[in-house]
Amino acid sequence: MSWAAIYAQLGGVNKHSTSLGKIWLSVIFIFRISILVIAAEKVWGDEQSSFTCNTQQPGCKNVCYDHFFPVSHIRFWCLQLIFVSTPALLVAMHVAYNKRNVKKGLLAKRGGKVKGDDLESLKKRRLSITGPLWWTYTSSLFFRILFEAGFMYVLYYVYDGFQMPRLVKCEQWPCPNKVDCFISRPTEKTVFTIFMVGSSAICIVLNVAELAYLIVKALLGYSARPKRKRNSVHQDKMSTEKAHLQNEKNAKLVSSASDSSSNKIV
Repeated sequence: MSWAAIYAQLGGVNKHSTSLGKIWLSVIFIFRISILVIAAEKVWGDEQSSFTCNTQQPGCKNVCYDHFFPVSHIRFWCLQLIFVSTPALLVAMHVAYNKRNVKKGLLAKRGGKVKGDDLESLKKRRLSITGPLWWTYTSSLFFRILFEAGFMYVLYYVYDGFQMPRLVKCEQWPCPNKVDCFISRPTEKTVFTIFMVGSSAICIVLNVAELAYLIVKALLGYSARPKRKRNSVHQDKMSTEKAHLQNEKNAKLVSSASDSSSNKIV
């Protein structure tokens, strides 16, 4: 897998996200992808070769391994990270679409010629999470939470918990009877499993907090909108009244000036 390509895409989203979103991306790459690439692959590298059973029956070991390890932890976590990162890529596509429309507007306004400085400023521009982008961003947060929670439940359901047992008993065909099978380094694998599950839980908390923050911010902005409208209407009314009073004063001054001039003529 090319984690650098995923980081490049998510890094573009990170520029337009909130502070909580930046923390989420740091947790993803420091505490999940880095641990997965550097350490976890080595821990699970011998899961099949060191899985031993106390029988010489051909095929029994393979069947028992497939029964207790239906999905490799490493591939499961890679799949989880891909699903969790995909909603963020939708935000990147939305941002690219907005910038493309802005670029088209500049080209139409300037006769098909755009300066390099304008393109650079357009690339570096940070879009505020409002309007359609707010819906895309909040939807991505919702799907992140859904995918994280769903994968955690599947991991717990498939392996009957997050703890690796030292001994498992297998009676699958073609095993002649109930045989004992042993998992290599179960304690170390349990530690890494709990660490990865804890990292997923932290990401869920960050996504929930960011979603709540965006919803509360949108509600506050929506409630403040009528107040601003009333204030603008009040200011317009005051300015209209002031203009009316000023016109009356000007009319009185003009009338008084005309009366004085007519008296002088008489």
